[in-house]
Amino acid sequence: MSSQKNTAKLELYRSHIEEDPMFFDKSWKILDDGIREIYRNNPGGLSFEELYRTAHNLVVQQHGQKLYGKVTETLKGHLEEICRSVEDAQGWLFLEELQKRWDDHNKALRNVRDILMYMDKAVITTFKKTPVLDLGRELWRDIVVRSSKIHGRLLDTLLELIYRERMGYVINRGLIRRTTKMLMDLGSSVYRYDFEKPFLAVSESFYSVESQQFIECCDCGEYLKKVQRRLAEELDRVSQYMDSKCADKITSIVETEMLSNHMQRLILMENSGLVNMLIDDKREDLTRMYKLFKRIPDGHSTIRSVMTSHVKETGKALVTDPERLKDPVDFVQCLLNEKDKYNEIIRVSFRNDMTFQSALNSSFEYFINLNNRVPEFISLYVDDKLRKGVKGPNEEDVETVLDKVMILFGYLQEKDVFEKYYKQHLAKRLLSGKSTSDEAERSMLVRLKTECGYQFTSKLEGMFTDLKTSQDTMQSFYATFCGYTDGLTISVQILTTGSWPTQPCTPCNLPPEITDISESFRAYYLGTHNGRRLTWQTNMGNADIKATFRYRRHELNVSTYQMCVLMLFNSADGLTYSDIEQATAIPHAELKRCLQSLACVKGKNVLRKEPMSKDISEGDTFYYNDKFTSKLVKVKIGTVVAQKETEPEKMETRQRVEEDRKPHIEAAIVRVMKSRRVLDHNSIITEVTMQLQSRFLPNPLAIKKRIESLIEREFLERDKVDRRIYRYLA
Repeated sequence: MSSQKNTAKLELYRSHIEEDPMFFDKSWKILDDGIREIYRNNPGGLSFEELYRTAHNLVVQQHGQKLYGKVTETLKGHLEEICRSVEDAQGWLFLEELQKRWDDHNKALRNVRDILMYMDKAVITTFKKTPVLDLGRELWRDIVVRSSKIHGRLLDTLLELIYRERMGYVINRGLIRRTTKMLMDLGSSVYRYDFEKPFLAVSESFYSVESQQFIECCDCGEYLKKVQRRLAEELDRVSQYMDSKCADKITSIVETEMLSNHMQRLILMENSGLVNMLIDDKREDLTRMYKLFKRIPDGHSTIRSVMTSHVKETGKALVTDPERLKDPVDFVQCLLNEKDKYNEIIRVSFRNDMTFQSALNSSFEYFINLNNRVPEFISLYVDDKLRKGVKGPNEEDVETVLDKVMILFGYLQEKDVFEKYYKQHLAKRLLSGKSTSDEAERSMLVRLKTECGYQFTSKLEGMFTDLKTSQDTMQSFYATFCGYTDGLTISVQILTTGSWPTQPCTPCNLPPEITDISESFRAYYLGTHNGRRLTWQTNMGNADIKATFRYRRHELNVSTYQMCVLMLFNSADGLTYSDIEQATAIPHAELKRCLQSLACVKGKNVLRKEPMSKDISEGDTFYYNDKFTSKLVKVKIGTVVAQKETEPEKMETRQRVEEDRKPHIEAAIVRVMKSRRVLDHNSIITEVTMQLQSRFLPNPLAIKKRIESLIEREFLERDKVDRRIYRYLA
């Protein structure tokens, strides 16, 4: 019974609503009053449940679409009032008023949406209308934001505030942040077209003008600091009150206007550009330039190109400077200092960028090979360090120096020339016992073997083997001839022909005392080694002799030639140049150098000559200088030292190098042809060059001559039709 009564009441209520012609107007009046109170921010006396039920009944009675229209008109009316209020705001209060009204509108709109929730569900779905919340924002956009008196003013106000901030003034960032968020809430297209696009356009113009002003009054370093600061400011600005997607757009504008458009002028700026930064080693400026120009197309490639040109120019000036070339050790040290400097710049400032390292290596390889004496000078540098050592507490310093030298060695195109000089210098160090460390010597060989292979160092390693063998031989000799040497001792180094850089030498006449023991050794050695031949290299030895002068006795360390000369004065007080030359048979040039070191060097002049002069002539007479004095008991005279070659010696070495290259070139040609069987001339040149470039860079003309030689010896033949094609003959 109760259920039937309730149903009857509901039907009666519906019938009553349907019969009331004023139902919609009365209901809308209730809703309209409620919405007005909400917008007046005075919803305290309202019954939201009653308002919701009223709207619900209107929708149920098929008045939903009409209700939607009425709500739209009411919202428009309220927004028009708000628009007038915002338009009346003066100065900077304009944005505050706009923001206050926007906050109020959003709050009211949410309440309106709540009471019209049923309409939202029914009408929106059926008639495809915009939900109330979105409708309210669209109306705000069209009526308020895009009002003829607000739209332009809003944009101008925002841009003016941003301009003031860029000029260093403090602005209300919170207000701008709320305003731009309002635009984003109204839709991404609203934010983009009503603010972002004009903002970017104004920014482009701003930075175009500012960059021109900066570049006219700042040096490169200062300019880049300003660019860096501007980029940081813009990113901070975006993070504070803009859409995060704007970050890439605004930084792109700064990069284009301040960097790309002035790239060449900045990098090449006189007295402060990249070249000056490199010269003055301005690490911070170089780091800043590297970071900033990484942002723009071709930025790094332009820096790399300018750096490469500068390194090549300065390097070329260094290797062709006659003053620098006077001191080989200082010359190579300058090269190492330059390499260290640029390595550090690339490591620190250019973030160890391998493209920059490759460009640096290419530049050094270019200018180092402009001077064909660099291989000799590098060998002289190594010789100096392995003789004297380097300043430092331990041998690691020597190892570090050798590592750096090997980098320069790697740049050489004529590594075989270096090998020729290194063999000479190593031989002098080993034979004179002047090397600071056997470990350092062997360490250098390991490096050379790693770089160039076993063949490159096989003869050098043979030199060490000879020294060890010589020690064993001398021990056996003295064990056999103990007591038969009359107090004299000799130490013979037996050098294998081919391993050592020995040159044809006419042995001088040794003193009788030395001749006896040397012949004893010859007999011993040949008696224990069948089929061998010994040739004394008197130009390479040294001797320790005891000499008595008026005031004290000294032990003199001299060369073999100097010993032969001094021993003559045991039986004569004075000898002419001719007498000495005839008695010793020392070659003319060597004798002059020998006498000059004995008679003309202050503090080492154990002989005196008449007439007195710095040069030796064939008319000079020499006397034993019994007044010679020295603070040292042991006096070293004429120590063998590495020196630069004279021009004739240089030409002779070059000729020997060219001769040594011939079998290498021929072997490479045969290897290529044996593999390919038939090949044209240009291809042979290319492949042979590739095979030999780790040792030296062969001249195409030299390759051609070796091909002709191989044809003559019937290793190759020319094609009968095309004479530029060669065939291998098995």
